[in-house]
Amino acid sequence: MGKHARPTGQQAAALSGSAGAVRARPLPLRSTVLLRRPVDIWHKPALSAVVALGLPEFVLFALGRLDLVLYTSAGAMCALYAHGLPYAARARTLAWVVLGMVASLGAALTAASLTASVPLLVLLASLVAAVHKTVCDATRVGPPGNLIFTFISASAFFVPQRIGQVPFHLSLALGAGALAWLVCMAPALVRPRGPERIATARALEAAAALLRTGPESGGSPAAPDRARHATAAAVNAAWHTLFQVPGRTPAAAADRSGLERLLVRAESALAAKAADEEEAERCTAWARGLRRGRALPEVALTGAQAGELAGVAAEHADRERGAGHGRATGREPRRPAPGHPHGVRAVLHRLAPGSPLLPIGARVAVGCALAGWGSMAVGVGHPYWAVVTAASIYQANTTLSWQRALQRTIGNLLGLLLFTALLPVIHTGHLAMILLALTFQFCAEASITRNYWLGSVWVTPMALLLTEFGSHLPARTLVTDRWTDTVVGAAVGLACCVLVTNRRAADRIEAALDRVAAAEAAALRLLDGDGPEAAGAGQDPAVREDDARETGWARDRLAAGLVELREAVEVSAGEWWQRAVPEERVALAERQGHRTLARLVRRLSAPALAA
Repeated sequence: MGKHARPTGQQAAALSGSAGAVRARPLPLRSTVLLRRPVDIWHKPALSAVVALGLPEFVLFALGRLDLVLYTSAGAMCALYAHGLPYAARARTLAWVVLGMVASLGAALTAASLTASVPLLVLLASLVAAVHKTVCDATRVGPPGNLIFTFISASAFFVPQRIGQVPFHLSLALGAGALAWLVCMAPALVRPRGPERIATARALEAAAALLRTGPESGGSPAAPDRARHATAAAVNAAWHTLFQVPGRTPAAAADRSGLERLLVRAESALAAKAADEEEAERCTAWARGLRRGRALPEVALTGAQAGELAGVAAEHADRERGAGHGRATGREPRRPAPGHPHGVRAVLHRLAPGSPLLPIGARVAVGCALAGWGSMAVGVGHPYWAVVTAASIYQANTTLSWQRALQRTIGNLLGLLLFTALLPVIHTGHLAMILLALTFQFCAEASITRNYWLGSVWVTPMALLLTEFGSHLPARTLVTDRWTDTVVGAAVGLACCVLVTNRRAADRIEAALDRVAAAEAAALRLLDGDGPEAAGAGQDPAVREDDARETGWARDRLAAGLVELREAVEVSAGEWWQRAVPEERVALAERQGHRTLARLVRRLSAPALAA
């Protein structure tokens, strides 16, 4: 549904509800199993994980110590993270991921060495899983999120362990994590600007799609609204990416400036009043060149756009001078980048009392514990898979959790069938097990962005192989236990998701509406305070530069607010037992907000502002 289109049928019933709580929402089936186009950089985490997993496994194979694979896998799995970040930010993020993984593994191994009580271990694993979910959501660490942390730590809770072994096992995880860090940073030697070029290319492609969409394009009436929202989100994400790119050398600063010029042109599509096939083709060609590593093109800008970029350059210089002296200088960063908090304070703010993330954490803790205990009740001795299954299905709302539960169940069943079919190959020896595990890992990353159930088909046998290196259960027992864990974990987890609702989801809409209103009011004061939008002709160049910078700040705050509002509405619309979404207020706020945003972009693009 487009942002401004009025919902009909089941969508209207789901949104409007009654004066009180919404008692039911339709749970989708067909869309749950449909395949999508794969993410454009799927091969990067796939290859990184294969290298980071394979090197330690072959070393352990040569040493005859494949019983240690779980510990090296803990660090190696960190290679799946942070592939969308510029390399400077990736280095910091991956370091935190490795430390978080080692800390989680340390908690699990310590607990396993101190107690043999399975019910207590299930409870501790569930609490750790809840911490993983809330912290990963608060930091927006990105795919694969909390799932890898929970899988490794939940498995480790049920591995026989002595307290004296823990430091050595943690050192293996830390060493493999350092290797994963090196593997993920290695592409910087070949394409040091790759991540920011891809982010800019995505914005250009979204702008091209918007420029091709119009009343005369023959598509859905809601298509322009969807394209406008997609462009605003892609441009906002690209600006945030570029703002994390240091320009410590003249060449690096020049590359960043060239990408910023392209991004300004992409952003100008938000001000377009009609389809423009010529500009769309130009944006598409620029995006193709960025992805193929070609030289940055020369891009013509208006005087206001050039002034805006001069302000951006001044901010970059100010920020880097402050970093060099160990302090921050200048004004607040121009790019607010919602969903990507900066520093520990912003993360703690997301976890403060009243945060919408806390009910989701409670769901994970309760659901995982009940799933693990339920699996024990039906005879599974080490129900870590039930805990992982329950943790994996918890998404932002009930509808998404239902989809994930169905996808997980389908994928695990097919994965167990694949594992069973390959048992004759697996029993040929450890070398075959290593090669199969690496193949499964690559296939999982190649397919999981198309649909979670398809990725789970490969994740399931890979996970079984990783845990089987250190233990040898009969195949029938192993498959039966994992299938029981899957069904119990999905059923109990989904039941807890329905019963433990996120009643703060609607509060997030109100907060987002307030932020959009404040950003729009500030933008209108700026636009209406100087007369016509093209005001500025004949002004001093320094005044024009300040005006462009202020307009850029206003545009960024409003664009960020609109993106956050749409996310809040989509989360709340999929949650059960909620009061009705303020549909008319949301539609009005988005309509007016995008009109004001277009005025701000036109102000920056106005030829009258040219020097």
